[in-house]
Amino acid sequence: MKVVITGTAEGIGKAIAEKFLEKGHEVVGLDILPAAVKGEKYTHYIADVCGDLPEIAGAEIIINNAGVQNSGRDIDVNLKGSMRVTEKYAFHEGVKSVLFIASASASSGAEFAEYAASKGGVVAYMKNVALRVAKYGATANSLSPGGVLTRSNARVTDDKEKWEKIMALTLLPKWATCAEIAEWAYFLTVINSSMTAQDVLVDNGEQAKSEFIW
Repeated sequence: MKVVITGTAEGIGKAIAEKFLEKGHEVVGLDILPAAVKGEKYTHYIADVCGDLPEIAGAEIIINNAGVQNSGRDIDVNLKGSMRVTEKYAFHEGVKSVLFIASASASSGAEFAEYAASKGGVVAYMKNVALRVAKYGATANSLSPGGVLTRSNARVTDDKEKWEKIMALTLLPKWATCAEIAEWAYFLTVINSSMTAQDVLVDNGEQAKSEFIW
């Protein structure tokens, strides 16, 4: 299948692109940075999701991953950028699935204010997309990771005191790897054909952590 993925230069987006290439799919990556993914079936466009988007015909899977955090542009990039990409590539015969990489903060609110708002908007927009792609027999879902081991999170993962505080609040005391999130993305877009309009929370039980006091 032909897969369009945004934000493929590093982290989660790179891992997702590599997963689809490993499985033999054709991957088109969009990022403001040069290509970091290699493969005969990989095409890379240097593009800003808030700017001019390349013409890409016949996208069967669209994965909106590109995002920023506490940048002053979170709503423009995370929400409006995902909307622009989806509106351009998703609505046609032959589309199979649309996936949005949201965030656990979309439901918890426990993040930078604009970031949490942007990801909450992504989840709401996903449900709108699910309503509109259903006529093509396609699914639309969002994947909301909690903590993920990426370079951008080094500020807390490399700080022993902060890391211990985070782990104390997490039911399964660990964070997901980018490769694990890529597995979820592959399942939701390729294997799954019946679940749609849903947000999947993968946070190692951070929101479930609670103590019963009697």
